[in-house]
Amino acid sequence: MAATPRYLVAFHPKRMSHFFTDVLVLGGGLAGLRAALAVDPKLSVVVIAKQDIRESNSNYAQGGVAAVIDADDRIEDHVADTLQVGGSLCDPEVVRQVVGEAPQRIQELLTWGTRFDRAGDRLALGREGGHGHSRIVHALGDATGREIMRVVIQRARRAPNVQLWENTFTLDLLTLEGVCRGAIVWNDRHGKTMIWAKQTILATGGAGQLYRETTNPEVATGDGMAMAYRAGAELRDMEFMQFHPTVLYIAGGSRSLISEATRGEGAWLVDRYGRRFMADYDSRGELAPRDVVALAIVSQMEKTKYPNVYLDMTHLDPERVRNRFPGIAAVCAEFDLDITRDRIPVRPGAHYMMGGVVVDREGRTTVPNLWAAGEVATTGLHGANRLASNSLLEALVYGVHAGEGASQAAARLQDNFSVAPIENPPVVGPAEPLNLADIRNSLQSLMWRDMGARRDAEGLTEALENIKHWGRYVLPRQFADPTGWELQNMLYDARLMIEAALARQETRGAHCRVDFPETDDPRWRRHTSFRIEGGA
Repeated sequence: MAATPRYLVAFHPKRMSHFFTDVLVLGGGLAGLRAALAVDPKLSVVVIAKQDIRESNSNYAQGGVAAVIDADDRIEDHVADTLQVGGSLCDPEVVRQVVGEAPQRIQELLTWGTRFDRAGDRLALGREGGHGHSRIVHALGDATGREIMRVVIQRARRAPNVQLWENTFTLDLLTLEGVCRGAIVWNDRHGKTMIWAKQTILATGGAGQLYRETTNPEVATGDGMAMAYRAGAELRDMEFMQFHPTVLYIAGGSRSLISEATRGEGAWLVDRYGRRFMADYDSRGELAPRDVVALAIVSQMEKTKYPNVYLDMTHLDPERVRNRFPGIAAVCAEFDLDITRDRIPVRPGAHYMMGGVVVDREGRTTVPNLWAAGEVATTGLHGANRLASNSLLEALVYGVHAGEGASQAAARLQDNFSVAPIENPPVVGPAEPLNLADIRNSLQSLMWRDMGARRDAEGLTEALENIKHWGRYVLPRQFADPTGWELQNMLYDARLMIEAALARQETRGAHCRVDFPETDDPRWRRHTSFRIEGGA
């Protein structure tokens, strides 16, 4: 991939619009907007959102935010739960930092007007897999992300120093002599624009759309990881894609997430015969960590020769179920399912990328003047497997750190922007048109089959050969709209993910190698990493 063009598109700086800002934020989810709000109001901020500002993984988050709020809970216990689930690859200092800041971030959201659910005069706290205590702060039952994003978007819109550019695609980071100088973006109205920034924050989210079965919205095509890689940033742990155990599986329906909080409230997992099976795989039953539950479901589907299992809440109080999970109830009702009376067909789906762009404790990447926060980054919090409801927490904490750090760095630089000469990639001549939808569908099917919840060398090797073949004729091409650019980014990410999975010859966390079923600490209690000039 190093031989492919540095930038996805050809451009000439003298024939394009230029825009200048102190801090550029790429991504309009929780991490990006929280970073923008952490910038000094005296500095200018531009936030680039790929689609409508409400379209992000953050907005669709159901479960909540993990935080030690209850007097009977302890920071040390939340830290221990996170480390236990993370497959011995978490950074303990990062875990302590993020978990320790959680109560402060919840209080901040309350001050801003977030309507978290309450039990009397206290915050209602839910329980999810891997947690030893009820510590999940949630809102509107199962719409925590939507409520938090409502408040944060409203606050960002009111900030006089923040501009929101919606429906704008970020093509690439602009770099000169290894230093990030901003980004090149595109939209229907203005075409390509070079945005020059003193500091740039990458908060573009995850890569679930690489898979046929995923909880992620259409925007989650891994653009930020691919553009950071092309810009020379270090990426790490790309083999660790988390598969959420319970995704609605029904003909004609989108693969809607069925929150882990359902199991926290007492829902059962049963197979086609109505038999609870989780005790066969783990003593924690339905409240085992996500990697354990997802693999158990896959195994039970194979045993029963059936394409799904069921989530059963029919034994719970109907009124409580409807009040706690109104969003899930509404989605299921569209398919003639009453969650208080009917079992919900579910199976695992790609959900969250633990790997990504390497950052330090303040959010700095390995590229000067480039920061990262949220799912695009790998901070050391999640390790090989994310603990439920730690993702919104990480977005809040690292959004603040990256925003404050970028703000302080931008303030130290002079205001005289200079437009630097940028490499102009060669233009590939006319070629036969490609059926991009067909390639994308093939890629998603391949990733689901060979890079899914269980992998082996044979499947991974074959998948890598296919990815390389597609890349040879797709990556050098010049496309004119996001359909092509997203596909190119997905091919970059897929190759890195598969190469990392082939390299890690063990099973750890969300990475399950059926040909290496044991965890191998002496050889593999370490990270896999990639940079453009080298491999893992």
